Amino acid sequence: MTQAPGPFSERMTRGPNALDAERGRESAEGYGDLAAPMRDLIAGAGGSSPFLKTLIERERDWCIEALDGPPEAARDALLEGVAALDEPRLKSGLREARRRIALLTALADLGGVWSLEDVTGTLTDFADASVDRAIICLVEGLVRRGKLPAPKEGMAARAGGMVAIAMGKMGAFELNYSSDIDLICLFDDSLYSADDYHDARAGFVRATRTMAQVLSDFTADGYVFRTDLRLRPDASVTPVCLPMEAAERYYESLGRTWERAAHIKARAAAGDIARGETYLEHISPFVWRRNLDFAAIQDTQDMRLKIREHKGLSGKAGLPGYDIKLGPGGIREIEFFTQTRQLISGGRDPDLRLRGTVEALARLAEKGWVEDDAAGILTDDYRAHRELEHRIQMINDQQTARLPRDDEGMSRIACLMGQETDALRADIAARLERVSALTDDFFAPETQSRKAPDLSPAAKKIVERWSSYPALRSHRAVELFDRVRPALLSRLERATNPDEALAHIDGFLAGLPAGVQLFALFDSNPQLVDLIVDIADVSPELARYLSRNSAVFDAVIGGSFFASWPGEAALASELTAHLTEIDDYERQLDFARVWRREWHFRVGVHLLRGLIDADTAGAQYADLASAALSALAGPVISEFAKKHGAPPGRGVAFLGMGSLGAGRLTAASDLDLIAIYDPAGAETSGGRRPLPTRSYYARLTQAFVTAITAQTAEGRLYEVDMRLRPSGKQGPVATAIEAFRTYQRDEAWTWEHLALTRARPVAGNAALGSEVDRFRTEVICAPHDCAKVLSDVADMRRRLAEAKPLQGPLDPKFGPGRMQDIELLAQAAALLSGSPARRVPGQLEDGAVALGLDPADRTALARAHVLFWQVQSAARLIGPGANTPDALGDGARKFLATTAGGGDLDDLTARMAGAAAAGEAILERVLGGAGSAA
Repeated sequence: MTQAPGPFSERMTRGPNALDAERGRESAEGYGDLAAPMRDLIAGAGGSSPFLKTLIERERDWCIEALDGPPEAARDALLEGVAALDEPRLKSGLREARRRIALLTALADLGGVWSLEDVTGTLTDFADASVDRAIICLVEGLVRRGKLPAPKEGMAARAGGMVAIAMGKMGAFELNYSSDIDLICLFDDSLYSADDYHDARAGFVRATRTMAQVLSDFTADGYVFRTDLRLRPDASVTPVCLPMEAAERYYESLGRTWERAAHIKARAAAGDIARGETYLEHISPFVWRRNLDFAAIQDTQDMRLKIREHKGLSGKAGLPGYDIKLGPGGIREIEFFTQTRQLISGGRDPDLRLRGTVEALARLAEKGWVEDDAAGILTDDYRAHRELEHRIQMINDQQTARLPRDDEGMSRIACLMGQETDALRADIAARLERVSALTDDFFAPETQSRKAPDLSPAAKKIVERWSSYPALRSHRAVELFDRVRPALLSRLERATNPDEALAHIDGFLAGLPAGVQLFALFDSNPQLVDLIVDIADVSPELARYLSRNSAVFDAVIGGSFFASWPGEAALASELTAHLTEIDDYERQLDFARVWRREWHFRVGVHLLRGLIDADTAGAQYADLASAALSALAGPVISEFAKKHGAPPGRGVAFLGMGSLGAGRLTAASDLDLIAIYDPAGAETSGGRRPLPTRSYYARLTQAFVTAITAQTAEGRLYEVDMRLRPSGKQGPVATAIEAFRTYQRDEAWTWEHLALTRARPVAGNAALGSEVDRFRTEVICAPHDCAKVLSDVADMRRRLAEAKPLQGPLDPKFGPGRMQDIELLAQAAALLSGSPARRVPGQLEDGAVALGLDPADRTALARAHVLFWQVQSAARLIGPGANTPDALGDGARKFLATTAGGGDLDDLTARMAGAAAAGEAILERVLGGAGSAA
C-alpha cells in the first residue's frame, strides 16, 4: 500500500531568504499559528517576491488551512473545484483557483516539498482542468442556445467532438510557473452532416475564441493563462478551431520541421480527448519519419539562429538581462538538442517518442544516441535552468526568462533560491558554458578538413556533371552536399584505384532519386562516407543497389549494426513482432522487405569490411532468409484465410532445398522451396469462398511465393525456385504428405533423393515440418544401390557440365572439380551412408567409407569447397563479371583475393585451378571414369 504524503511542515528541505525583512514580517502576520519553519518560508517568499506577498495576504485563510496538511490534498481539492464550475462562475472561479494553485506551488517549490516534476505537473494539471472546464461549459452553452448543432444521431461525443491539443511545455507536463499555454483547437468534422457542417464550424470557432478570453482576460481577480493559438496549421489564414481532416491534410502535404518538433510534445489535453488521441495517431507518420532524419539537424540549427537573430541573442554579452530560455546555453538549446535527436531516430524506434525532456534524454542515452555523461550534464543543467526560470517568474508573475539587469534584481533571485548572489552568478555562467559546448558541437560540428583535394582533368569532368543529377536539383541538397563533397573526394584518394572508385561513386550519385536526407546523413556521420567509398571501390553493383535503397544506411547507425549476430530464432521473433503490429497486408509485405534489406546489407558490409568470413556470411544470409519466410508465413495464411477459411487439416510446411536447406546462401542467392501439406481427411476449407483441399494449398502456396517475389513499392524479398518439388515443373506446387511419401519411395529419381539430403523445414506448421524431416531421414537411411547412385551422379555431372560449362578462371561453381561437382559428390556420400548431414564437410565425413574416400581425399575436397565458397561469396557481393579477372577493378580484385585467403588474383587463380584439378581426379576415381566432364 502506498503511504499517504506527510504534512507540508514535515517535508521542508530548504527555504528562501527575505530580501526585504520588513516586507517579510508583513507577509508572515496572521500566520502566527504555523510552526517557525513555515513562518520563515512565508516571510522569505513575501520578502523577496511582490507577487507572492500579494497572494499570501489575499489568500491567508485558505493558505493556512492548505498548509495544515499535505499540499497534494489542497491541490486535488482545487482541481475538483475547477471540474465542478458552471458557466456563470467560470471566469471568477478559475481565477480564484489559479491564485491558490500559484501560491501553493510556489511555497511547495521554495520549501523543497515538491520536485521540479511535481511543480510543472501541478501547473499542467491545473491548465488541463481549466481548459477542459471552459470547453465543456462553453460548448454546452452553445448547444443549449441553439448556436451549435448536435452530432449525427447515435454519434455521442464529449464537447461535441472538440479537443484542445496541448503543445510545448503544457503537452509535456512541463509548464512554467507563469507560462502561457499553446493550444491547437480542433473538432471532428465527421460527426456532423453536410447541412450542419458550417454551423458547427462557426460554433466551435466561437467557443474557442470565448475560451481564450475566459482564460486570458485580466480582471480584478487576475487571469488564468495567457492562451496562444498560433501553433495551428497556417495560423495567419485559418480559423482558431479547425476540422481534424483539414489539419491532417495540411501536415501530410505542407508540414515543416519546426511543426514536427512541436508535435513531439503534443497531447490531447481537454475536451474530447479520445478523438484527439486518434487524431494524433493519424498524423504520427508526419512527426515520426520511418527513415533516420538527419536533415532535421540543419533545420533545427536554422531555427536556433533565427530565434537568436530575432531576439537579439546572438552573442554572450554577460549575465545582466540574459535570456536563460532562448539564449545560447539556455533551456531551448537543451530542448532542441533532445527533440532533434528524437526526430532523427524516433520514426524507427517508438521508445524514443517521449514528451518530457528529462525522460527523453535518459532514453536517448539508454539507446546509445547520446553519451551517458552528456545526457547527465544536460539533465542536471536543464533542471537547474528550469528552477531558476521559475524564481524569475515568481517575482512579478511575468512570463519572462531574462535575468535582472540590476544588482538588486539578482539579489532578489538569489534570496528566493537561498543562495549568495555571487555564487548564483557563477553557477549560472558555468551552466550556460557547459550547455553551449555540448549543443554547439551537435548543431555545428567541427568542419575542418573541408578543403577538397586537387583533381585530375578526368575526375574534374565527372565532378562537374554532378550538379545535373536529380539528387542535387534542390538548393538544400546542394548546400548539404557541398559540406560532404570535400570529405568524399579526400577519402577517394585513399581508394585502391581512385579514378575507378570515383566512377563508381558517380554511378551511385546518378542513380539517387533525391539527396537531402542521405547527404544530411553523411554530413552527420562521416564514417558512412568511408563506407560508401569502400563499397564503390569494391562493388559497382552494390553501389548502384545503394543508390536505389539508400535508406539501408540508417541501419549502420541504428545502434546494433555491429552487435553480435542474433541468430535465426531471434530474427524470426523480431520480424513476427513487427508484422503483428501492422494491420494492413500490403504494409506487412513492404515492412518485411525493408527489414530484410537492412539485415542483408549488414551481412554484406560485415563481409566487405572483413568482420566476418565467407562461411559466417553464408550462415547469416541463410538465417535471414529462413527468419523472413517463417515470419511471413503467418500473415500470408491469415490473409488467405479471410476468403477461403483456415487451412484444412494440419496445414502446410515449406521446405528449404539446395543452399537454403544447407544453411549457406550468398548475397545474390534465390530460394529453393517445396510445399508439403496434410489434409488429414479434410476435403474442403471453410470461409466465405470454400476451396477443395488440393486447390486450397496450391493457391495458398502460390500466394506465399507471390508474397516473397512480388515487386512492391519496397522491391522484392527474394526470387523463388520451386523446380525441386516432386515431378518438377509438371508437378503440383503443393504436395500432400502421403503423396510425397509415395512418390519418394516409389517414383523419385536419384537426383530427387540427392536433393533431399539438403532439405530443411523453414516455415509453416512446425509439427508437420518435423514429420516431413523425419521422413526425409527415412528416405536417406533406406538402402540404396551404390552402383546406380554413382552412375546417375556421373550422368548428372555430364549433363550439368554441358548445360553450365566453366565461365572463367575465377568461376567457383561450374567446371570440373569445382563447387557444383563437390556438392554433388557430397550429396551422394550422404545418401549412400544414410547421413542426416546437410553441409558438405559432414556429408563427406559420414560417407567416406561408402565412396572409398581416404582422409587425404576428404581434406582435399573440403578445402577445395571452402575455397570455392569463399570466392563465390565474395563474387556475388561484387556483382556480375566477378568470374573474369579483366572485368574486375583493383578494389574488387583485392577484396576477392583477401576473402579467399590472401595473396593476389594470380595466386588465387592458380590455387583454384589446383583445387579443381585435385577434386576432378577424386571424382573421376570415385565415379569410375563415367562422370568425366571434360
